Amino acid sequence: MKRPTVLAADDHRIVAEGLRSLLEPDFELVEVVEDGAALIEAHDRLRPDVIVADVTMPRLNGIQAMRRLRENGSEAKFVFLTMHPDVAYAVEALDAGASGYVLKHSAPEELVSAVREALAGRTYITPRIAGEVLNAMRQGAGKGAKLTSRQSEVLQLIAEGRSAKEIAAMLDLSPRTVESHKYAIMEILDVKTSAELVREAVKRGLVAD
Repeated sequence: MKRPTVLAADDHRIVAEGLRSLLEPDFELVEVVEDGAALIEAHDRLRPDVIVADVTMPRLNGIQAMRRLRENGSEAKFVFLTMHPDVAYAVEALDAGASGYVLKHSAPEELVSAVREALAGRTYITPRIAGEVLNAMRQGAGKGAKLTSRQSEVLQLIAEGRSAKEIAAMLDLSPRTVESHKYAIMEILDVKTSAELVREAVKRGLVAD
């Protein structure tokens, strides 16, 4: 019987190799990539059943990569494996369509269980924060001001130190459009400086602290 296929994305090589040894007994691990843009490319090439991804990754974070794939019609199940115990990250991931949210320091068996639940059409939330996450989702709690997917991508790249010209080339936009996005983001988040933008990106899990 054909084993379900899994694509993994994590920019920490040690974690990525650990995923290989953990998942391969039960699933076919088709590839391991290190950033969100590579995740999208590998998904389109390999069409995996499940994607196991970190939240915070370079170029495009895991949640934004999932949103992009969903917009393009992907039906792959997403399970997030992250260091972030913050309920807001989990709420954002699940609201965006994730099937699982597992913490990296949880028991390894939890990830295997989460992937199995995702394949069965169910949702798995690590027990440590499950109660808080469900309460937050019932109350409609989020991370405050909402950005569009494109604005989140621009914010992440700004926080990574990219120039407007670099961002424009990466996202197929004009530099002027990138600057327009930047000013709109600053207005939405009510911040005045680039340093404050970076702090917001860290708070939102777009870049590592």
